[in-house]
Amino acid sequence: MKKWIVFLVLFVVAIIGMLIKVYFSSVEPVKAAEQKAVTLANKEVQMKEVQDFHIYNGLETINVIEGKNKKGEKIIVWIPDKSKKVIVKKAKNGLSKEEAIQKLLQEKKPKKIISVRLGMEKNIPLWEIYYRSENNLINYYYVHFETGEWLKKIENL
Repeated sequence: MKKWIVFLVLFVVAIIGMLIKVYFSSVEPVKAAEQKAVTLANKEVQMKEVQDFHIYNGLETINVIEGKNKKGEKIIVWIPDKSKKVIVKKAKNGLSKEEAIQKLLQEKKPKKIISVRLGMEKNIPLWEIYYRSENNLINYYYVHFETGEWLKKIENL
């Protein structure tokens, strides 16, 4: 009986170890992309703090960094993967996440908003709002970051 318990404990520990290794292996490319993006961003603007990083996959892959510059101002940095051209905007010069959601709510009645994130398409900074409609279909709504204008919709997927 003791052999079975020892075997079971070792088996569980081995499975947990493998799951941890898989997790860290899957996160590694995103961390590497973040380090590279922050290095490129620091060449254009001195970043004091990085608050958020994500990869936007639209027409092309864009690295998006939200943070603060040396003056403590909130900034957003977009870096297209291909061109590596760094685009920096002050957060106060564009729509906030809440304002982008309000633009959607003025026009649509979403059942559930799944995610709201910054992105860029054709060199236009934007908010991508991913939501489910009443009939539980997937929808995307794109709002211009600076003007708040509707850019495009992808509905009923």
